[in-house]
Amino acid sequence: MAALGSTEVRGSSPVQYNLFYRSLRLFADIRQGEAPKALLLAANVFLILMAYYIIKPVRDALILTAKTPEFKSYMGAAQAILLIFVIKGFSLLSSKVARQVLITWVTLFFISNLVLFNVLDWVRVPMGTIGIVFYIWIGMFNLLVVAQFWGFANDLYLEDIGKRIFPLIWLGGTLGAPVGSKINTWLVKPLGVYPLMLITAVILVVCIFMTVSIHKREIRKLTEEPGGLTPALERRKKAQEEPLKRGGGFRLVFKSRYLLLVALVIGIYNFVNANGEYMIGKVISNIADKLIKEGTIVGLDKAQVVDGFFANYHFLTSILTIVIQLFLVSRIFKWVGISGALLFLPLISLFGYALITFGATLVLLKWVKSIENGTDYSLMNTTKGALFLVTTREEKYKAKAAIDTFFVRGGDTLAALAVFLGYTYLSAKIEGYAILNVILVVVWIGLVLMVIKEYKKQKARVDASHAAV
Repeated sequence: MAALGSTEVRGSSPVQYNLFYRSLRLFADIRQGEAPKALLLAANVFLILMAYYIIKPVRDALILTAKTPEFKSYMGAAQAILLIFVIKGFSLLSSKVARQVLITWVTLFFISNLVLFNVLDWVRVPMGTIGIVFYIWIGMFNLLVVAQFWGFANDLYLEDIGKRIFPLIWLGGTLGAPVGSKINTWLVKPLGVYPLMLITAVILVVCIFMTVSIHKREIRKLTEEPGGLTPALERRKKAQEEPLKRGGGFRLVFKSRYLLLVALVIGIYNFVNANGEYMIGKVISNIADKLIKEGTIVGLDKAQVVDGFFANYHFLTSILTIVIQLFLVSRIFKWVGISGALLFLPLISLFGYALITFGATLVLLKWVKSIENGTDYSLMNTTKGALFLVTTREEKYKAKAAIDTFFVRGGDTLAALAVFLGYTYLSAKIEGYAILNVILVVVWIGLVLMVIKEYKKQKARVDASHAAV
């Protein structure tokens, strides 16, 4: 596989790589001089995902301690409604300030929220109330901070380079997730759940400084290009220091067939994923209640039991994510391209949920969901990011933020409706939800085939535009 080897032919001469680059090229087709920026971005997203995974089990512990798994599922609807206003505000802000200021302000907002949750605990606001608010909040936080990171990364790379580099950049995120999960397991018992939020806030402050540093480095590199600042480089430098053009993220999505299809794919696969999360949440909640009632566990409350299970579940998912990201993502991109990579996750989900229809044990659910999420967090996340390499700057930030937040939670909302109907009127078993997921995955595969067709059209237009310049 030449793209991941130690030499590369450029023109008539082979390019030799040192040991450092040969090591990186095991995981991505990275070329001489491309490592510093890619590794800085990888470090940035490492911290973002580590921060999120420190508090992700807290979300499950708070909501499942005070409420039922069904109630947890219904919260997706509240998140979707609020995200309409969040995305409108994000789009408006991005049209007024430069990208590094946008990311700084959005991240500072989330940092202030984490401090506020601790204040609410100090003044003895009931856990159930905080759990509901925190669950809604974190559902917006994790999507928006990652979406704006991908918008930033897309803004720094052209399509032909980005599709080679993104597998290495997202490796940072896949490494950050298990580290965050382990930090949670180490600290949740001695500290409790709320101090973990303050640790996350400190990490996010570091992320702000890294984003600003990467931005300044990119502007400086453009200025120092051999041959001076050409008119083309001057236009690119000016664009990266200016706010985006006016226009909302939702409007951009609905006026583009390509983006709308991408949004539908993301919506339906989150419907499937949310159904799966409800299934595993329901089973572990029932088991925790049973163990406590029987007196099998001593010295732990339900929050700690649920937190412990989800921390280990997320850790397993993270390990699988790392393996896939390290050894498969860049190779899949080379074998079938960015668009073809979209088919892997639905095929895995189809097989997994088909197995669950024959009997939903906790072990089977844990492994099916871990493999599904591991593929989602590695291959699918990298692919979703790369799909926006063939879009405009406004679409990279605004449309991507709308798709990766509202349409994600829209899928969750439909899943919540399915849970409500199944739980309230049909007394549906876990196997029934698995059958529903099998049907949905078939629809998902059909939408992916349509996205692949539109991606090729988008890429042809971008290639023609570059050739004209």
